[in-house]
Amino acid sequence: MPLSRYRGYSLRNRVFWGFLLVCILSMAGSSVLSFYLLKNNAEEQSRSDLQEETNALMAALDYAVSQTPITTEDIPGVLKNKIMEIADINKHDIVIYDLNGDFLISNKLDNLVSQKKVPQNILTQVVTQDRRVDVKEFDQKVKANKTSSYAILKNNFLEPIGIVYLPYYHNEDVYLDVLNKYLKYMVLVNLLIVIFSIWLSWIISNNLTKAITNFSDLITKITLFEKEMQPIKYYHNDELGALVMAYNKMILQIQDQKERLAFSEKEKAWREMAKQVAHEVKNPLTPMKLNIQNFERKFDPEDPDIREKVKQLSSTMIEQIDLVAKVSSAFSQFAQLPEKVNETFNLNKQVHSILRIFNNDRIFVHANKENIMIHMDKIYLNRIITNLVTNAKQALEDTKDPIINIDIELIQKKIMISVEDNGIGIPSEMQERIFEPNFTSKNSGMGLGLTMVRKMVEDYGGTITVKSEIGKGSKFTISLPANL
Repeated sequence: MPLSRYRGYSLRNRVFWGFLLVCILSMAGSSVLSFYLLKNNAEEQSRSDLQEETNALMAALDYAVSQTPITTEDIPGVLKNKIMEIADINKHDIVIYDLNGDFLISNKLDNLVSQKKVPQNILTQVVTQDRRVDVKEFDQKVKANKTSSYAILKNNFLEPIGIVYLPYYHNEDVYLDVLNKYLKYMVLVNLLIVIFSIWLSWIISNNLTKAITNFSDLITKITLFEKEMQPIKYYHNDELGALVMAYNKMILQIQDQKERLAFSEKEKAWREMAKQVAHEVKNPLTPMKLNIQNFERKFDPEDPDIREKVKQLSSTMIEQIDLVAKVSSAFSQFAQLPEKVNETFNLNKQVHSILRIFNNDRIFVHANKENIMIHMDKIYLNRIITNLVTNAKQALEDTKDPIINIDIELIQKKIMISVEDNGIGIPSEMQERIFEPNFTSKNSGMGLGLTMVRKMVEDYGGTITVKSEIGKGSKFTISLPANL
C-alpha cells in the first residue's frame, strides 16, 4: 500500500516530526537553561564585586578611625583628609552620616551630595540590627543600576559612631554581552544540529517505512493459489529482522500446509472419481447380468427362434460393452488433459473458426473490439467453446425460436467470453452443483463436460460462472486475464 494514502498519519511522517520535535525542544530547553544560568551567574558576580568593594572600603575606614578613640563628633576632623585618599584609591564615593542619619562628611563637595539624610526605614534596620543593608534602585540621572549599601562604622572600642553610605553603580551590560554572544553561538550550533537532525530523521524514517512497505507488499501477496512464496531477504539483526524471521517461518508453514492440502484434495478427488467410475460401470453390468441369467433360464436348444434370440442377446451385450468403453474413455479424457501449447492468436477469428462445425445460422457472435489477442492453447479454447455451445444447443431442443449469443469483450485487462441461450434454463438448486464431476441433468452422459471446462479455465487463472432462469435460458460467463 503506498505511503501517500496515509498522508500526514504515515509512520514516516510521525517518526520524522517526532524526531524534529525532540530536537527543537532540546534546543529550546538548553537555550532557556543557559540563559537563566548565565543571568544568575552575572547577578552573582555583581553581588560578589559589590561585597569585595564594600569590604575594602569598610576596612580602610575602620583602619582610619581606629588610630585613636573617637566619637561621632570627631569623624569629620579625623577623616577630613583620609576620606579623599580612601575614595581615590578605591575609586568609589563615600558618604558618612551620624547615628541619627544626618550628613557628616563625604569625599564629594557638600553641594554635590544629593542625599543629606538616611531614610528612616533603612536607618532603623542598620542601627537596630547592626548589619549592612543593600538597596537596589535605578538612578535616572546617570541611567544605570545602583546598589546603595549602608553599614555601621565603629571605633576601636567597637562602638557605633556613624553610618557609611556607599553608592555602588554597576553596569551589567558586560555580562549581558557575554550572555548574548553565548546565546548566538548556541542558536547557531543548535540550528545546525536541527538541520542535521532533519536530514538524519528523514533518512531513518524513509528507510524504515520503505522496509515496512516492502514487507507489507510481500505479505499482501500471500495467497493459497500462489505457486511459490518468496522469503524476505533482510540481513540486519534488529526488530525488523525478528519480524522477517517470523514471516519467513510463516511462509514455510503455509507452503507445507498447501502441499498437505493439495495432496488431500487430490486424494479426495481420485476417491470421488473412483466412486463415479464404479457407479458408471455398474450401471451397464446389471442389465447384462440379468439378460444372461434370463437367457440361461429360458434357453431351449430345440427352439426354432434360438438363433434370433442369441443374436439379440449378443447385440445387447455389445451395446452394454460399448457403453462401458465409453465411460472408461470419458474418465480417461478427464483425468489426462492434453499438455498446453500456448500461442498468441486472434480470439475473434478463432471463435468463428470453432463455430463452423455447428453449421447453424442461429449462433451469433459479438465483440466489443475488432482484434482481441490472447495467449493460450487453441485446443483448450476449442474444447471450452465446443462444450458450452453443445450444452446450449441441447438446452434449445424444445425451444421454438432457438438463439445462441456469444459475446467476446476486452474490459479493463480482462477478457470476457459469454455463451447465452434462450432454452429451458437450469433450476436454481442445480446451478450450485453444475460444475461437479459426478453431476449431470441429462439422461445420458458422464457429467464431466462442464467440470473439464472449469478446470481448463482455472488453469489460465480465470473463472466461470452461470446465471439461469427457468423458461428463459442460461448464460455462462468466462473471465480470463488479458495476458498481452
